[in-house]
Amino acid sequence: MHKVSKKHSIVGLRELREQMGSYIARIDKGESFTVVRRSQPIFRIAPIDEDEDGKWETIIDFTKINPRGVSGKKILEAIKRIDG
Repeated sequence: MHKVSKKHSIVGLRELREQMGSYIARIDKGESFTVVRRSQPIFRIAPIDEDEDGKWETIIDFTKINPRGVSGKKILEAIKRIDG
Protein backbone atom coordinates (compact mmCIF):
# COMPACT_ATOMS: atom_id res chain seq x y z
CA MET A 1 0.00 0.00 0.00
CA HIS A 2 1.07 3.53 -0.66
CA LYS A 3 1.74 5.89 2.17
CA VAL A 4 0.52 9.32 1.11
CA SER A 5 2.56 12.25 2.32
CA LYS A 6 2.01 15.96 2.01
CA LYS A 7 5.20 16.48 -0.03
CA HIS A 8 4.36 18.24 -3.29
CA SER A 9 6.70 19.47 -6.02
CA ILE A 10 6.60 21.07 -9.45
CA VAL A 11 8.09 19.29 -12.47
CA GLY A 12 8.33 20.21 -16.14
CA LEU A 13 6.56 17.94 -18.62
CA ARG A 14 9.76 17.24 -20.55
CA GLU A 15 11.65 16.27 -17.41
CA LEU A 16 8.78 14.00 -16.33
CA ARG A 17 8.81 12.22 -19.71
CA GLU A 18 12.59 11.84 -19.71
CA GLN A 19 12.83 10.65 -16.10
CA MET A 20 9.51 8.80 -15.75
CA GLY A 21 11.00 5.84 -13.86
CA SER A 22 12.47 7.97 -11.11
CA TYR A 23 9.25 9.99 -10.76
CA ILE A 24 7.20 6.79 -10.50
CA ALA A 25 9.47 5.67 -7.66
CA ARG A 26 9.01 9.01 -5.90
CA ILE A 27 5.24 8.88 -6.34
CA ASP A 28 5.23 5.34 -4.95
CA LYS A 29 6.90 6.79 -1.83
CA GLY A 30 4.05 9.32 -1.43
CA GLU A 31 5.28 12.39 -3.29
CA SER A 32 2.96 14.26 -5.64
CA PHE A 33 3.73 16.67 -8.46
CA THR A 34 2.16 19.48 -10.42
CA VAL A 35 3.29 19.12 -14.02
CA VAL A 36 3.90 22.32 -15.94
CA ARG A 37 4.39 23.08 -19.62
CA ARG A 38 5.69 26.51 -20.61
CA SER A 39 5.33 27.64 -16.99
CA GLN A 40 1.60 26.74 -16.93
CA PRO A 41 0.28 23.93 -14.73
CA ILE A 42 -1.41 21.24 -16.86
CA PHE A 43 -2.08 18.36 -14.47
CA ARG A 44 -1.26 16.89 -11.07
CA ILE A 45 0.14 13.41 -10.56
CA ALA A 46 -0.16 11.78 -7.13
CA PRO A 47 -0.22 8.37 -5.46
CA ILE A 48 -3.49 6.52 -5.02
CA ASP A 49 -5.04 7.14 -1.62
CA GLU A 50 -5.08 4.07 0.61
CA ASP A 51 -8.91 4.22 0.58
CA GLU A 52 -8.92 4.01 -3.24
CA ASP A 53 -6.28 1.27 -3.42
CA GLY A 54 -8.72 -1.49 -2.50
CA LYS A 55 -11.22 -0.50 -5.21
CA TRP A 56 -9.07 -1.85 -8.08
CA GLU A 57 -10.00 -5.25 -9.40
CA THR A 58 -8.00 -7.36 -11.84
CA ILE A 59 -10.28 -8.42 -14.67
CA ILE A 60 -7.70 -10.22 -16.79
CA ASP A 61 -3.97 -10.63 -16.35
CA PHE A 62 -2.47 -10.53 -19.84
CA THR A 63 0.92 -11.55 -18.45
CA LYS A 64 -0.56 -15.03 -17.97
CA ILE A 65 -1.05 -15.17 -21.75
CA ASN A 66 2.38 -13.73 -22.45
CA PRO A 67 4.84 -12.80 -19.65
CA ARG A 68 5.84 -9.66 -21.59
CA GLY A 69 2.19 -8.58 -21.89
CA VAL A 70 -0.11 -8.31 -24.89
CA SER A 71 -0.22 -5.36 -27.27
CA GLY A 72 -3.34 -3.23 -27.44
CA LYS A 73 -3.50 -3.89 -31.18
CA LYS A 74 -3.78 -7.66 -30.63
CA ILE A 75 -6.47 -7.14 -27.99
CA LEU A 76 -8.52 -4.95 -30.35
CA GLU A 77 -8.14 -7.50 -33.16
CA ALA A 78 -9.42 -10.26 -30.86
CA ILE A 79 -12.40 -8.14 -29.77
CA LYS A 80 -13.27 -7.39 -33.41
CA ARG A 81 -13.21 -11.12 -34.24
CA ILE A 82 -15.57 -11.85 -31.33
CA ASP A 83 -17.84 -8.87 -32.03
CA GLY A 84 -18.00 -9.56 -35.79
